[in-house]
Amino acid sequence: MEKEFEIRTYGFGELARLYLPNIKPESASKRLRAWIKKNQKLNELLNQLGYEKSDKVLTPKMVDLIIIWIGHP
Repeated sequence: MEKEFEIRTYGFGELARLYLPNIKPESASKRLRAWIKKNQKLNELLNQLGYEKSDKVLTPKMVDLIIIWIGHP
């Protein structure tokens, strides 16, 4: 049985590796950042929460938005 995804504070790279576990961590982070940048509405909503491209930590609210717009890892 697969463990349910927990909405909590995540390191950006940690969350990226959950989405892309089969590529290098640096590549996973770049890919997740690209997905966020490409999704204008998600990017806008994250910015309203204080998200900046260089952030290393994502708050639970930020993670929740990513899940809503990108889907579960």
